[in-house]
Amino acid sequence: MTRRTALAATAELAAWWAVFGLLWLVLVSAVDALEVLVGAGAAAVGAIAARAGRRAVTGR
Repeated sequence: MTRRTALAATAELAAWWAVFGLLWLVLVSAVDALEVLVGAGAAAVGAIAARAGRRAVTGR
């Protein structure tokens, strides 16, 4: 993996994480520290799954 592809992968994961994190915050009723931590973890898992799914479909 070259430096450019690593940077692109990191940017893609960060973008997915931000989207899923914001969605979590919109859907949760009470925002406290534990909810933020759980939401960040769930968003990270979702970002990894979204990137893997996109790569499986596009073949890149």
